[in-house]
Amino acid sequence: MLDLLMSNAYAQDAAAQQNPIMSFVPIILVFLVLYFLMIRPQKKKMEEEQRFISQMNKGDEVFTKSGMIGTIYGLTDKVVTLEIEGGQKVKFLRNQIGGSTKILSEKPAEAKK
Repeated sequence: MLDLLMSNAYAQDAAAQQNPIMSFVPIILVFLVLYFLMIRPQKKKMEEEQRFISQMNKGDEVFTKSGMIGTIYGLTDKVVTLEIEGGQKVKFLRNQIGGSTKILSEKPAEAKK
């Protein structure tokens, strides 16, 4: 009976002497998975959006993040003036432009088949 208790004690002692670096491996793996599934794609999307915003020109048809569609009438460093239906001109902050309407009219790859 005493041998049974002693073997458990040796097993606990062996587990306590495990390499401390190995206890961080699961945390590191979780971080890597999060990085490749969430952080990296979001960063890439933001860079692409910033590139589009910096390359906008007068006459481009764009949509805003609030859902308005219009043609760029004027540009400054921080403000974009859009001409919407009926000749109305509306000002938006430059970073509120969502993208070009060309991507809205593109059909998904599955629909082309």
